[in-house]
Amino acid sequence: MLKVAVMVSGGGTNLQAILDAIDAGRITNAKVVRVISNSTKAFALERARKAGIETACITRKQYPDPERFDQALLELLRESGADLVVLAGCLVVIPQCVVDAFPNRIINIHPALIPSFCGTGYYGLKVHEQALARGVKVTGATVHFVDGGTDTGPIILQKAVEVQQGDTPEVLQRRVMEQAEWVILPQAIHLIANEKIRVEGGRVIFKE
Repeated sequence: MLKVAVMVSGGGTNLQAILDAIDAGRITNAKVVRVISNSTKAFALERARKAGIETACITRKQYPDPERFDQALLELLRESGADLVVLAGCLVVIPQCVVDAFPNRIINIHPALIPSFCGTGYYGLKVHEQALARGVKVTGATVHFVDGGTDTGPIILQKAVEVQQGDTPEVLQRRVMEQAEWVILPQAIHLIANEKIRVEGGRVIFKE
């Protein structure tokens, strides 16, 4: 059974998609053991409590020394016994010590088709604002492993979403979540939990 720790910063819609997929059997051989947030006000924590999942909150204000924050976060993850760390709308830059401790065991959902509209500064609504400003006709979401860069790790899954005339960033954001993020993030967890993928030469390979 794959033990999953989910890191969140806001409402937790991707967390809910994971929990719903586990309940529906679309994710097998996995369970969420802890939900960690960098905000005490994150509604995701309430979602986790309702599901009977252990929660924790850690903020940089608690640890003025960046290294102490990094180590405290690493300890929280280790204490959870997690085999996989899922960044589900998490706005915390993952420290290198955490990346090193969980090689190819941290995944992130990004609201665009990497390598488009990704990297430093591209998060949340900003991604969709830039996609609309550029006039792209197709956008989507990407699940990837986390490495030492920003949105540079091996890509696991992508799903395209059509941009429609008259879209606002908010409308497009919702469509990407519903049609892509909430679909491929659970799929990626299911693949990992059932040992269906491996990383080779910086790329994700699907096993037969």
